[in-house]
Amino acid sequence: MASQPISRRTLLKGIGSVTIGLPFLEEMAAFATEAQPATIPVRSFNVFFGLGIPAPLQTEGFKGVLEPLSPLKDKLLILQNVDQVRCDESGINAHFDGASGAFTATPPDGEAKSGGASIDQVIRHTHHPKGQADGMVPTLIAGTFFRRSRLSRYVHSYNPDGTIAARMQEKPRDVFNRVFGTIYIPDDEKEARKLRLKRSVLDSVVDQYKKLTGKNSPLGEASKRRIATHLERIREFEQRAFGLREKNPNAPPEPKRSKLLHGGEADPGGEGIDITLTDLTEEWRLMADLYALSIQCNQVHFGSLTFLAAGERIRLTGDYEYEGKKRFQFNDQKMLKRSGSGGCSHEFWHQFNPKKKNEALRAHAHMKMREIAYFLKKLSDENSVEANGKTILENSLITISTESGDGRHNNVKRELSGVFHAISGANGRFKTGEILDVKSEGIDVYNTMLNAMGCKQRLGPSDREDRNVDSIMA
Repeated sequence: MASQPISRRTLLKGIGSVTIGLPFLEEMAAFATEAQPATIPVRSFNVFFGLGIPAPLQTEGFKGVLEPLSPLKDKLLILQNVDQVRCDESGINAHFDGASGAFTATPPDGEAKSGGASIDQVIRHTHHPKGQADGMVPTLIAGTFFRRSRLSRYVHSYNPDGTIAARMQEKPRDVFNRVFGTIYIPDDEKEARKLRLKRSVLDSVVDQYKKLTGKNSPLGEASKRRIATHLERIREFEQRAFGLREKNPNAPPEPKRSKLLHGGEADPGGEGIDITLTDLTEEWRLMADLYALSIQCNQVHFGSLTFLAAGERIRLTGDYEYEGKKRFQFNDQKMLKRSGSGGCSHEFWHQFNPKKKNEALRAHAHMKMREIAYFLKKLSDENSVEANGKTILENSLITISTESGDGRHNNVKRELSGVFHAISGANGRFKTGEILDVKSEGIDVYNTMLNAMGCKQRLGPSDREDRNVDSIMA
C-alpha cells in the first residue's frame, strides 16, 4: 500500500498513562506539506555541570579541558567572559549564587526559589501560553547529583515566580515513567506494582504498533523499519532502568543495578560520599540516554539536565580514559590527604592557582565536558535528524552553564566573572563554530537570546535598559 501523510504528533497510547511518541518520518513531512508548512518545534533546555571551569583554563580552547566538546564545535558557540556578579548574594558564595544565576541571571530568592524565570520557561510560556499538546511532558527536570543543601544547586528550570517548573527526577526509572508513563491498575495498587515489574509499557501499545507496521499501514517500508527500531530502543532503555529481562530473554544484558545514593542519603550532612567513576558515569549515561530519547520522541520540548550539583561533594576514584587512553587516576581523598568534605573534589577548585598545573582539577573538568558531550552527541546523531535536514541539537536552544568562573571564595568579582557558557544555534538564530569573548553581563546575553526566540518578557528588573549582545547573533 502506498504511504500516506501522518501528523508529527501521532502518538501510541496505551493503558494507564502510557504514551509513546514516534520519531520523525517522511510521511510526517508529507503531512506538513499538505496541511501546513513544515515547522520545527521550539525547544529550550538548560544543561548544568557543577564547580565550573576557571576562566584561565577557558582561554585554552579545545586544546585544554574543553577538548571533549571539539567534535561538536561547529554546532556550538562558546562564550567567554560572561559576568554574573549581579547574582551575588552577600555572605554566601558562588556555589549557591552562581548556580541560582545560571539560566536566570538573577540573584536567588531564599533557599527554595530562584530570583525569577529561567530561559527555557520564558520561551515555553511565550510559545505555549495555553499549554502544550496532549501527550507532551510540559517540563522535564532531571539529573545526577549528590549535593542538596539548597534547591538551586541542582534544579535549573524555574517558573516566572521563581518556583521550580517541575519535580526533579534523579533516578533513571523515574525519568522513564515521567516521559513514557506506567501501567496503572487502580483496584489494587500492590498488585499493580507487581504487574509493572513483569510488563513493559510497550506491551500496552502493541495493537497500535501492528496497525502501523502491518499490511494496511499508511507508512512506507523505511518508516515501518524505523518505528520498529525506535520501539526496540525504548524497550532497551526500559530494560536498563527497570530490569525487565524476564519479559524478553533476548534483550541486551542490563548493567548492574545502580549502587548510587539518592535523596537525603546522597548528601549525608554535607560531608560527601565515596563513588567510583564507573558508577557515576553509568547512571548518568542512562539518564542522558533517556532524556535524549524523550526529546527524539517529541514528548519533551523544555527543561533542564544536571550533571553534578553546584559545590559538589564526592570523593571520586577510578581510572579516567578519553578516546581509549588513560588520562588520569581519580583518588580525591588520597590526593587531598583529608577525610569528609575536605577530601572531596570541590577542594581542587578552592585550591586553584593559575600559576600551577592544577592536574586534578583539569581532569575533573575534562571529565565533566566528556559527559556533557555524551548527551549532546545523542541529539546530533542519525536518530535526531528533522524535517529541515538538521539535527535536534542544531534546531534547539541548548544552553550550557555552571556556577562560577573561579572556585576561590575570597573574591566575588573573580568568582562570578568569566562563567563558562555555550549555546547551540537554535535553528540558525545564533552563531556557531566560534569561541567568542562577549565581555557582557549574563542578563544581557540571556535577554538577547530570549529576544531572538521571539519572547517579549525579559529577565531581571523591568526598568533595566536593553543591551543587546549582537555578537552572538547569526
